[in-house]
Amino acid sequence: MSDRYTDKPFLRFVDAWVLKAIGHLDAATETYCEAMVPQLEQSFGVKGSWEQIVEQQMKFAPGLKAQILKIWTDGRVRFEAGNGEAPDPVQFAMIFVDRNFGRT
Repeated sequence: MSDRYTDKPFLRFVDAWVLKAIGHLDAATETYCEAMVPQLEQSFGVKGSWEQIVEQQMKFAPGLKAQILKIWTDGRVRFEAGNGEAPDPVQFAMIFVDRNFGRT
């Protein structure tokens, strides 16, 4: 099984952005993303937080975070009702990114 981020390092930030949008970004990943800001700024020639850089590079609309949170919240209820357990937020983020943005 290949690593999801092999040859696609920016994908890690897009996944993290979605996780943050739904309130499930773990502290270690948040710390990593923050530490990588200087490299992101250099790579893309922009200044800002890692979240702002992701939003700009992906051309995300201003209300996207709220839309993703609604999809997560509504879908979580249906998933729990149908499966008897809570959905995995990391799996949700990866599937959401792959279906909506391709494997960046």
